[in-house]
Amino acid sequence: MEQGKNREVFASLCQFLWMQGHLIPLIYDLNHEVYSDQGITLPALKALEATGLISVAPAGYVKKGFGQHTRLFYFGRPTKIRFPEEAGNQLDLGHVLLTDKGKAQAVANCDVQSNQRFYEYVIEKWFQQGLVMSSISENSDLAIFPFSSVAFE
Repeated sequence: MEQGKNREVFASLCQFLWMQGHLIPLIYDLNHEVYSDQGITLPALKALEATGLISVAPAGYVKKGFGQHTRLFYFGRPTKIRFPEEAGNQLDLGHVLLTDKGKAQAVANCDVQSNQRFYEYVIEKWFQQGLVMSSISENSDLAIFPFSSVAFE
């Protein structure tokens, strides 16, 4: 894949970045249209991996050692996760991680908008895993709305 195309795919990848201590791309199902509609496919990711920006693992990545609660941010929007256990919880991170080079590139050059459809996809995925989420409303600093079994369309 040519350098210009890699730059374009990496920029597209940036809309899938969450923050939890560092930037984490949440790429769960490479065949899902939430990704493929944005040009994120296995061949595109493999090309980015060859440039040293990301690492791809077919089995996926997991972050372990969470207490009962954690908070992740999507474009500054906090989402609190409550795990089922008091300690020793883990979060599926999907199939892609940024390398140090990729993290630096994302901070320096990713000027993209959030993707509401992707945000809802992730919330639904976490709900299906038995996690309980809540998010602070953008309209009020005080209101907290827990996500429930509502399926996002």
